[in-house]
Amino acid sequence: MGTLYLVRHGQASFGSHDYDRLSELGHRQCRALGEHFRSMSLSFDLVLTGTLRRHRETYEGIAEGLGSRPEPEAWPGLNEYDPEAIVRAVHSGPIAAPKTPEAVRQHFRLLREGLVAWMQGRSEPAGMPSYADFAAGVGAALARARERADADVLIVSSGGPISIAVGLVLGLAPDAVAELNLRIRNSAVTEFVASPKRHSLLSFNGLPHLHKPELADWVTYA
Repeated sequence: MGTLYLVRHGQASFGSHDYDRLSELGHRQCRALGEHFRSMSLSFDLVLTGTLRRHRETYEGIAEGLGSRPEPEAWPGLNEYDPEAIVRAVHSGPIAAPKTPEAVRQHFRLLREGLVAWMQGRSEPAGMPSYADFAAGVGAALARARERADADVLIVSSGGPISIAVGLVLGLAPDAVAELNLRIRNSAVTEFVASPKRHSLLSFNGLPHLHKPELADWVTYA
């Protein structure tokens, strides 16, 4: 059996006008992960990435550290949901920019509320598919990965699709999937053991490339 490695993108530009780009720390996180994979002598037979800029930049950093760059397949089903639409579907009032600790806490409280409502079919975020259709896109990427169940496969995506993938494998309720989503760290690795018919969870949200004490301040969530 092979292993599927699901990697959340490196630190992006939370709170800026363009979230969809890695920060300098985000680039370093991803290169460090690639170096860790190289130390394990990993070789990926298949790479799937979302189509967002932060996904592409994350994979480029991993490939640089790994010293190998298999051509990735772009999968829109691995793109993140629209967090603003998720929040606006359950909150019509003003939302402070996440520039202070309290504003950041409010942002994530509203995001969790919005995620659960969307996943339970109680809200319809503007411009977004239903949760069932969104999850089907994630499931299709997992099915593609299982076509190479005898090999090591890499998926580069975001916290939403990765938490949904875990939810699909474990049969989790929406509130549990939302909690997982809000806990996934930047450049974190989740591992599935693969067979042609199914995936099984091996590990969740690991940062093996950042375990050195001097890298403690490289651990981020946004």
